[in-house]
Amino acid sequence: MELHMNSHRWEHRMPDWPAAAVSGFVAGAVLMVLELLWSTMTMDTSPWVTSHMIAAIVLGPDTLQSADFSVTVIALALATHYVLGIVFGMVLAAIIAPFHFDSSAGMVLLTGAVFGLVIYLLNFYGMVLFFPWFAGMRGWATLAAHLIFGMAAAVMYWKLERERQ
Repeated sequence: MELHMNSHRWEHRMPDWPAAAVSGFVAGAVLMVLELLWSTMTMDTSPWVTSHMIAAIVLGPDTLQSADFSVTVIALALATHYVLGIVFGMVLAAIIAPFHFDSSAGMVLLTGAVFGLVIYLLNFYGMVLFFPWFAGMRGWATLAAHLIFGMAAAVMYWKLERERQ
């Protein structure tokens, strides 16, 4: 008799989509706060620079001409950031659920960290081909923030999903 406890083989198991969306939203909030704190405390720039960069994805590079506070730019940056967070949270859940990466806290944290690394590489080395203004954000602080995003999304999903079962 074989025991398949903590097996990480693929199994048709649907993610908990509402938990995934909430997890991505919460992790996006964590990432946004980290970015604002980092830019305010350690860099000699406006805390709104990152918001202008994110809003420029939708509005175009002319948005980068100013780093002043703008309700429209900030609202659009928040909306874009949270939509991406929710999408990434759902992608992460689609990876966690069928492979049982939610079998333990350590496994879910590791999965989230690897996912955060992949998102960092995708955003700052792949998408920079389309949005070159993000190249200047490459670095250990942004990498750390994305690792935290992945781990926060994974743990939130794990906690919310477990409540439903």
